[in-house]
Amino acid sequence: MDSVNQQIESEKPKTKNRLRNLFLVFGLIIFFIYWFLSAPFGSRDFVVHVRYGQSVSSVSLELKSKNIIRDDFIFKVFVKLFKSGGGVVAGDYLIYKHSPVWIVAWQIARGHHNIEPIKVTIREGLNNEQLANLLKEKLTSFDKDLFLEKINDKQGYLFPDTYFFFTLDTTEEIINKLSNNFENKIKNIESSIKKSGKSLSDIITMASILEGEAEGKGDIETISGILWKRIYLGMPLQVDVDKSTYTTKGLPLGPLNNPGLVSIDASMNPQNSPYLYYLHDKNGKVHYAVTFEEHKRNISKYLK
Repeated sequence: MDSVNQQIESEKPKTKNRLRNLFLVFGLIIFFIYWFLSAPFGSRDFVVHVRYGQSVSSVSLELKSKNIIRDDFIFKVFVKLFKSGGGVVAGDYLIYKHSPVWIVAWQIARGHHNIEPIKVTIREGLNNEQLANLLKEKLTSFDKDLFLEKINDKQGYLFPDTYFFFTLDTTEEIINKLSNNFENKIKNIESSIKKSGKSLSDIITMASILEGEAEGKGDIETISGILWKRIYLGMPLQVDVDKSTYTTKGLPLGPLNNPGLVSIDASMNPQNSPYLYYLHDKNGKVHYAVTFEEHKRNISKYLK
């Protein structure tokens, strides 16, 4: 009996040591979990911008450098858990202070910005200068001069539509949104472009003229037919939207503005008619004429 008691007594310190070690290990695990998952000391509300096409690794390093997360590896693990493929959603994000890394990863992987995007509706027929003025009015950090420099050769190929931008969107990101939208729209009508027998540049240039010459869908196809007919006959276009067309034959050197799908469609699919002339009266109604003499009578009748 004494030997058994002695053995029990000798085991007590060992048991205490095991328990102490177990608690120590458990405590260290809890500490490291807290350390890596919690927000860094001194964190604050922060707006971070994720660029289009930016990699997870690049985002994680940027977040770490800005003291938003402690460990970039843990962030990447959570991004993969929250989204198949592990990608991030571009845009501005408001990260609240003391946000743990899994919350930050969830926001950026799932596109929960905590910031309302800015809605910008770009109407058909705006030229690059007008487009830049609109964006400058809507986006406080927009660099108009840089934008105009970058889109110098893109007039006609920036698609008019409703867009959602973020305050910190870069010039390149804004241009890419507009250009990519144009390319996507054109992909949908590639077969129609081929059937038209016209080049894309000619189609877009004529569409930009139609934006200024046609008042509504009912007239735009007929006016398109008249203008293409003038080109085929070797006549100057003589359109008010570009005064050079009164003296120079053929299409202008490039698009005059950024046309929409209605004008692009009318440019591809002109309506045949006997007419060679047209004008808009003071109420916007179109009056057609077959001969120049008839056109002059319409001018006298409807514009004087």
